Amino acid sequence: LTGVLDDCLCDIESIDDFNTFKIFPKIQKLQERDYFRYYKVNLKRPCPFWADDGHCSIKDCHVEPCPESKIPVGIKAGSSNKYSKVANNSKELEDCEQANKLGAVNSTLSNQSKEAFIDWARYDDSQDHFCELDDERSPDAQYVDLLLNPERYTGYKGPSAWRVWNSIYEENCFKPRSVYRPLNPLAPSRGGLGSVCLFSWTGLCLEKRVFYKLISGLHASINLHLCANYLLEETWGKPRWGPNVKEFTRRFDPIETKGEGPRRLKNLYFLYLIELRALSKVAPYFERSVVDLYTGNGHEDAESKALLLDIFRDTKSFHMHFDEKSMFAGDKKGAKSLKEEFRLHFKNISRIMDCVGCDKCRLWGKLQTQGLGTALKILFSEKEIQSLPENSPSKGFQLTRQEIVALINAFGR
Repeated sequence: LTGVLDDCLCDIESIDDFNTFKIFPKIQKLQERDYFRYYKVNLKRPCPFWADDGHCSIKDCHVEPCPESKIPVGIKAGSSNKYSKVANNSKELEDCEQANKLGAVNSTLSNQSKEAFIDWARYDDSQDHFCELDDERSPDAQYVDLLLNPERYTGYKGPSAWRVWNSIYEENCFKPRSVYRPLNPLAPSRGGLGSVCLFSWTGLCLEKRVFYKLISGLHASINLHLCANYLLEETWGKPRWGPNVKEFTRRFDPIETKGEGPRRLKNLYFLYLIELRALSKVAPYFERSVVDLYTGNGHEDAESKALLLDIFRDTKSFHMHFDEKSMFAGDKKGAKSLKEEFRLHFKNISRIMDCVGCDKCRLWGKLQTQGLGTALKILFSEKEIQSLPENSPSKGFQLTRQEIVALINAFGR
């Protein structure tokens, strides 16, 4: 691939150089640190859209949860957005004060009113989320060591896998007219397999083009990881994993894909730019002394934060960022309703990830979707991030530890 990306003033060669020499070595190191390697996920949530068609029984689909004894004490103890030492130490005091306050208020409230207040708070909190978040307190939510459960080809394919992507593209994505779906090569194509249609964005505004490219980029990213880490052979019970060029060609070669493959790869670069932009925008949130990346190991925590801030400095030095200010910039009413449509579509896609039949694919699908959702949340919260208080937790904009871990690991992917 060469040349300039659509909807950006950025060329592929510049991204490659910047990533290879500046970002990739550092982000790899960061992903190996305790704060970022343990991700809490519920892999047992039922699919909300269709009857579950059974879990993948292939052994490589299995995810090995992390034993409690291996989880760093600071991660295990903290609630979802308590990632700083101060917050963890003052938690009991806060809970006590909160109980007293509620006690004082409760005497004048009916149970119905109390429930309404809780619902309002939950609703307000969900307004800036682009993803359906797992309930971390659920008994089904478990910590997973991402380094011990790498994303790779598991053998999960066929109607179940196609159904997930079809649902994402057909029902939850704004798409250019020429992209023929369903994706399932076994199903009849609307345009006929022999016909090649010109790619047309007619009638699709910038925001909807961006949405489609992000989903296509995410799809390309996942497919690339499967091709790069493929089960090549299994002799005497010893698997050999490595790049599968034939599989890569099948999914991305211009001739094999009727010209669609290079566009998919360009969308991957576009996704990279969007997440890079989010990292540069969220830097002030982490530069505050109140944010510690707390695991309970003071030395490691300080090193993790220093490395993260170093990556932020690099992201700011990149001169060809995507300009998200051009999005949702029309009349206020139209822009607001488009942004909400955008958010709800993406939230639905995050729920579809609970329909993936292979646990390992579900884990990485959920993580990367949440990472992208967190990036979008950041890009649409610029004012709130700029007005953060230096020495106290913010009310206007917050990231949970789960969102932080997902953001960094999705960008790492």
